[in-house]
Order: sequence, then C-alpha cells, then structure tokens
Amino acid sequence: MADERLRVVITGMGAMTPLGETPEEYWNNLVSGKSGIGPMSLCDPDGYPCRISGEVSGFDPGTYIGSKEARRMARFTQLAVAAALQAVEAAAYDISKDDPYRVGVVLGNGNGGFPTLEENCRILTERGGMRMSPFFFPMILPNMAAAAVSRYTGAHGYNSTATTACAASNQALGDAMAVIQRGTADVMLAGGTEAGISLLGLSGFSVMRALSTRNDDPQKASRPFDSERDGFIPSEGSVIMVLESLEHALGRGADILAELAGFGSTSDAGHPVQPEENGTSAAEAMQMALNDAGVLLEQVDYINAHGTSTPLNDTLETVAIKRLFGDSAYNIPVSSTKSMIGHSLGAAGSLDAAACVKTITEGMIHPTVNYENPDPTCDLDYVPNQPRAKDVQVALSNAFGFGGQNACLVFRKYVG
Repeated sequence: MADERLRVVITGMGAMTPLGETPEEYWNNLVSGKSGIGPMSLCDPDGYPCRISGEVSGFDPGTYIGSKEARRMARFTQLAVAAALQAVEAAAYDISKDDPYRVGVVLGNGNGGFPTLEENCRILTERGGMRMSPFFFPMILPNMAAAAVSRYTGAHGYNSTATTACAASNQALGDAMAVIQRGTADVMLAGGTEAGISLLGLSGFSVMRALSTRNDDPQKASRPFDSERDGFIPSEGSVIMVLESLEHALGRGADILAELAGFGSTSDAGHPVQPEENGTSAAEAMQMALNDAGVLLEQVDYINAHGTSTPLNDTLETVAIKRLFGDSAYNIPVSSTKSMIGHSLGAAGSLDAAACVKTITEGMIHPTVNYENPDPTCDLDYVPNQPRAKDVQVALSNAFGFGGQNACLVFRKYVG
C-alpha cells in the first residue's frame, strides 16, 4: 500500500522553457495564456512545411556553465545543467554537506544531441571524418545530460537515463521516486531535457506529416483538442526537480512544494507511432499511477493531458480518459500545456510536471489556448482559453510516446 512506503516530496524546481527560464516566469506566462511559439531560428526551415517552433530563445549557457565548457556540451545537456543548478538552489540544498552517494540523477530524453549529430555528419561528408569534434560522442549520447548534471551538482549516487520517447521524463520522475522509495537514495534530481530542433528532426517529422503547417500564425498553431488542429509544434526545454524522501526533507527543514505520489507505466504493444485505438493501455497507466498513490478516481481534481495537437493523439487520449473515468470524466478539468509551448518530446512530461506542481501550489489551472472549434471526438472540459481558479489536491499528468510508451504521474498537495 502507498502509506507503507517512503513518501517522496518535491522541494525545488528549475525550468528552461519557451515561456521563461524560471518556474515562476514559465508559470505566469502559462496562466496568462501566452504562447511561446514563433518562427524557427535554431535551423533554417526554408522549404519545409513547418517553419515554427518553441525555443528557449534567450538561453545563454555561459551564464550557468562557462563558455569553454558549454562548447563541449550539446544544447540538451546545457539546458539540463542550467535547470538542475537552478533547482538545487531553489531547494536550498547543499549536496556537499550531505552524503553525495545518497544523491542521484535520473533524466528523460528522447533524441540526445540531434543538432550535434547532424553538424558532425555534415563535416564528415564535406571535410572528412578527421575534422569532426573530439567531443562528438560525449555530446550526442542521451545519457550525457544526466552525467553532466551529476558532475555539476556533485551528485555521486544512482544515475540513469530514460529514453522512452515522449514519455521519457515522466518515466524518469517515476523511476527516481522508486529509487528513493526502495532506499537507494535520499535525494534525486529528476526530470527531462530535449533540444532536437534541427533539419534532421524537422525532416523526420515532416515526412511523417506530424507537424502543424500554420506558419503564418505561430501563436495559434498549437491547438490541442480543437477540430482544426493539424499537428504538433516542435519544441525544446528542460525541467529538473529535487525529489526527497519526506524524512530527509523535514530533517533539513526544506520548503515542500508538493508530493510526487504515484507512477504508472504501460505499453500499447502495438503500432510503432499510433496510439492504441481503444485507449486501454493508456487508461491502465493512469489507473496504475492512481493505485500507486492510493488515490481513488473521484479524488482526481485535474488532468494535465499529453494533448499534442495532433488529430489522432487528442481523440484517443480523450477516449482513454473516458474509458477510465466513465461519465465522471466530464467533470474533471483537463488542459494541455503544449497549447502554449509546443511539444518538447522527451522533455515534455517534465514541463507538464512543473505546471502540475504550480497548479497545486497556486490554486489555479492554466488554460488550453486556441480552443475555438469544438471537436465531437474531444468532448471533455479542456479549460478553454482562460485560466480557472480551483483548489487542486490531486493532479494526474499523462505522457504517451512513440512505441506505445505510456507514463503517468500523480501529484498531491503536501499535507504533513
């Protein structure tokens, strides 16, 4: 039972997002319904059907890392280190005064260093392989973000990387919670990071016809659950959280933001990219997370949807929610963070998780923006276009990835 295990709480967050480089700036822009989508600048999308993206546009890695070291890191690692340092500072946690082997790192990531991979492949074909960067492998490997976070924070304990596509950072947060609960660590730095905006990524998603083509109106392009949605917007970012056992957090007098109470993970075991039509496995992941948290269906106050703005995903996520909650699904507010920031793939769950924590601490649900045309296949309460005040005790967050990977988290208001 959930009450027999160690409770895991969140004591700090760091955020690098298209809507701000702190959790507070990010949240304030989400609540105001501001969009972080604009013309793509991290690569030249000329000639491609999608030419817009969600970018961490003001990010200066030298502020957090130092210019020389930053040049030896891929952007996804830079974002993760910046978010992790911010999270540790926000948690007022000095790892050097603790046992560093009881502090670990688990991050989610989908693509590793896609832009760096593309750049070095171009060097290989144009100038020869011996002109490639000697840091090529340390830059592109997906685990290098977690390795760098460990190095920059001094966390010597359990270290891992989840690469379950768009479910990766939910998987990482759930895995980190389990590491604490089984007694392997007292503190975990966990979340996700992604920075894959490149011609390589743009080409792959374009030939799949997965991206929106609303280039003339970027801020209106991401429109989850709206009948006029036409694809997702590629995005990037990182959110890292400081997770602690409740005993450890109380022992050092930490400010507790919320409790990470439950995690569920399943596989559709079906199509490589399309969600399961009947929503069974996604619904089961949600139920597993609720069971893990010891939460009943009627106790869920809010669902942060995967909500990608693709025709198939939004319909089938709605099917899965109704499959689990039945008629009561119509009474639960559901919103999509991606309506304002686009889809950051392996980092998406962590950016959604930060929104869930803020929803709980601030008593406010951010809207799903650009919801203008009701879709009969998407008929839930999507908190359209305006924020909503609500005392949220329990939030459920969904992340569904390619390969049929489903990972769901339950966040709960902390009560001592």
